[in-house]
Amino acid sequence: MRAQLAAAGLLAATSATAAGPSSSAVPSGAMSLGDILGQAASHDNPLYKYPTQLTQGIMPKAFHSHNDYWRPLPFWSALAAGAVSVEADVWLYNDTLHVGHETSALTKERTFDALYVQPILEVLRRQNPESPFVTDGPTRNGVFDTVSGQTLYLWVDLKTDGAATWPYVVKALAPLRDAGYLTTYDGKTVKEAPVTVIGTGNTPLNLVQGVSPRDYFWDGPLPTLGGAFSNITKEVTPVASTAFTAQFGDVRGARGQLNDTQAALLKSQVETAHAKGIKVRYWDLPYWPIGTRNAVWRTLWDAKVDLLNVDDLQGCADFWETLG
Repeated sequence: MRAQLAAAGLLAATSATAAGPSSSAVPSGAMSLGDILGQAASHDNPLYKYPTQLTQGIMPKAFHSHNDYWRPLPFWSALAAGAVSVEADVWLYNDTLHVGHETSALTKERTFDALYVQPILEVLRRQNPESPFVTDGPTRNGVFDTVSGQTLYLWVDLKTDGAATWPYVVKALAPLRDAGYLTTYDGKTVKEAPVTVIGTGNTPLNLVQGVSPRDYFWDGPLPTLGGAFSNITKEVTPVASTAFTAQFGDVRGARGQLNDTQAALLKSQVETAHAKGIKVRYWDLPYWPIGTRNAVWRTLWDAKVDLLNVDDLQGCADFWETLG
């Protein structure tokens, strides 16, 4: 970020000097580099601010912010880390979707709308401002200013009865839908947009598959995409998942390394999904020891798993720097 501010300040200073004196120009030789950086970081100079800079400098990363609602700042922490995928557990009570890991953690204030729909909508509004420079209709930029075409995967994990709860999820998405920010399926084609909603947990397949048009999708069972659920397509399931431990057992004794049989299973599951155009995520990864966790992340990344399941955002951000 500092390098970007420095570059912006130096470019602005260069442009101003070349253009000649003006009220916003940096006087040649009158300001130190520190002065320029300080001015760039301030909010009172139009040279160094722009409408869509909320997520300035944040590079999207193939993270899934697992149990995102547990974080001190749900959604916002994931956004700041560059996670392209977030997850909310929802419970239907009194016609309202509450967010929490279990019933004892629910409150009246912590709702799906308050913690996810409205914050995401606010970011997207700031990334798609009305502008005299936009002349061909409203823009549909995603949440990341650095890669505006990156969709945000919003997983909605239903904890109460699926048939009763899912219609409330669909209704709750109305603010994002009305703004045109949801990825859609019209019966033939998927049109990707800033937010791709995926129902998981108790989400019923029959309320997704066969429904069109729609702007929501289903978390397919990764291990059986080539078997019992071979009829599942990317139009139903953009990302499929499964529990890592259920597939590969406890790998802590092997320090996160897979044996030949386990590695072959991983390769087969990923290839089956990718052949269908479906992305892959494994959850229930070992989180301790750190070396084991990182070894599993590396194994999954090398196997071309699309989303790394993350409970420790900073830990994964540090790990990300080691990827070549």
